[in-house]
Amino acid sequence: MEFPVKTGNPAKIETACLVIPVFKEAELLPTAARLDDASEKLIGQLLERGDFDAKLGNVQLIPFAPGLGTERLLLVGLGERDKCQEAGFRKALDAALGALAGLPVDDCVMAFTEVPLAERDVAWKARMVAEATHRTLYRFDEFKSEKAPTPRLERVTLLVSEDGDAAAAGEGARIGDAVGEGIDYTRTLGNLPANVCTPRYLADQAEALGQASGGALEVEILDEEALEALGANTLLSVGRGSAEPSRLIVMKYQGAEDPDEAPHVLIGKGITFDTGGISLKPGEAMDEMKFDMCGAASVFGTVKATLAIRPSINLVAIVAAAENMPDGRATKPGDIIKTLKGLSVEVLNTDAEGRLVLCDALTYAERFEPASVVDIATLTGAAIIALGHHASGLLSNDDDLALDLLEAGETAWDRAWHLPLWDEYQEQLDSNFADLANIGGRPAGTITAACFLSRFADTFPWAHLDIAGTAWASGKQKGASGRPVGLLTQYLLDREADASVETEAS
Repeated sequence: MEFPVKTGNPAKIETACLVIPVFKEAELLPTAARLDDASEKLIGQLLERGDFDAKLGNVQLIPFAPGLGTERLLLVGLGERDKCQEAGFRKALDAALGALAGLPVDDCVMAFTEVPLAERDVAWKARMVAEATHRTLYRFDEFKSEKAPTPRLERVTLLVSEDGDAAAAGEGARIGDAVGEGIDYTRTLGNLPANVCTPRYLADQAEALGQASGGALEVEILDEEALEALGANTLLSVGRGSAEPSRLIVMKYQGAEDPDEAPHVLIGKGITFDTGGISLKPGEAMDEMKFDMCGAASVFGTVKATLAIRPSINLVAIVAAAENMPDGRATKPGDIIKTLKGLSVEVLNTDAEGRLVLCDALTYAERFEPASVVDIATLTGAAIIALGHHASGLLSNDDDLALDLLEAGETAWDRAWHLPLWDEYQEQLDSNFADLANIGGRPAGTITAACFLSRFADTFPWAHLDIAGTAWASGKQKGASGRPVGLLTQYLLDREADASVETEAS
C-alpha cells in the first residue's frame, strides 16, 4: 500500500474517489465546504433534502461529481460533532474503507486528517487511516479453492488542509503503515492451522525475518537439545506429549546508538495448539486453540513493525513455542518440574501450560539485563470473564511500566486495563509438595496466573498482558485480531522518545 500526502485545492484533485467526512447537522469541514462551493452546493443539498444522513458510519457514493476533478465522491457520516471521539473516528474510517474495498478503484484521496479530535494531532489521524486501510483490506483465503475478489485499492492519499501539516501526516502514515503490516502478519500467523503453524514453522519465520532485515535482526533458535542443556525443563515439559519439537526463539534488534544500552524485552506465549494435555479441554470450539500462539504472533508482528520503522532502541523478542498434546510421555497432573530458575512447580493442571513455557522464557531474559520485560499471552479464560473482548488484562510489578503501557494502549487505541497484583493472591499458589503450584483455583484466575509469572520476574521491571479476550474473535467473524501489536509498537516508540528527551537534557 502507498500513503502519499497531498495539499491544495480539493476541487481540482484528480482521483478515482474523494472521501469526505461530514458531521450531522453541523457546518461542513473546510474541504467539504470548498467542494460544496465548486459543485453548486451538491453536498449541502444532499444534506438539506435528507438524501444523506450523516449518522456515524453511514456512507453514500456519488458516482458523478460535476465541477470536481474526482471521478466519484464518497460521503462518510461522523455523527454529531460534539460527540466525535476516537472510537467514532475509527468507525467512520472503517465504514469508508469498507465501501472503497467494494469499488473498482485503485486509488482514493481521504480528507480525514481535518476531523477535529481533542488531543489528537494530524500524525495520529494519518496513522489511523493507514492502520484502518490494512485492517479493512486484509484477507486470509490461501486455503480456499475459490477466492473472493481482491480489493483493487492500492493507494490512499491523505489530503491535508495546511502545508505545514504535510510532514506530520507523512510520518503518521509511515508509522501506521508499519503497524498495519505488523498486525496483518500477526493475524496471518494466528489464522494458520496448527498443522502448518508449528513451533518449527515459527522458528522458520524468525529466520526469514532475520534474512530480510539486512542484518538488523539477529536470530537464535534453541532446539530441544539446547533447551535440555540449558535446564528449561518446564518449557520442555509442555511439549513432551507432542510429536512436534519445542523451540525457544530469540530475535535481537539493536537500533540504539549505544549497543550496550539495556534492551526492552518482549516475550510471547507460542502454544501452537493447546488440547489441554492430560487435563483435556472440551471438544467444543477446540479448533480455536490454534489461536493459543497469538501472544507469540503479536511479538512477531511487533518485530516486523519495528524493522520497518527502525526506532533508536534495543529490542529482544523471545518466543516460547510448544504444542500441548496428550500421549504416553505427556506431563501428568501431580508431576513436579524444576524450572530454569531453580524453583520446583507442581503441575496440578496441564491446561495451565502457558505459564510453564513463559516462566523459563522470563528466566532466560535475565541474561540481557533488560530495561523492561513485557510478556504477552492468551493465558486465562478468566480474563474474558473479567474484561470481555474489549480490553487486554495488564498486571505488573512496576507501576511506572504499567502506566507506560496503559498510555501506549490509549494512543494506539489498543487498550488494556490494570488489575492488581497484591501479595495476598500469592498464597493461592502454595503447594504441599513443591515451591509453588501452577494454578491457584478459580477465584481471580487471571491474577494468580500473573502471580505465578511474577515469581520469575523479580530482577527487572515486568508486565504481563493477558490477551485471551482480545487476540481473536469467534463466530462468523472468526479470526485473529492482530492485537496488541499497536500497543506494543507504541510502547517501544515512546521509549525511543523518552531516551531522546533524556539525551537532550544531558
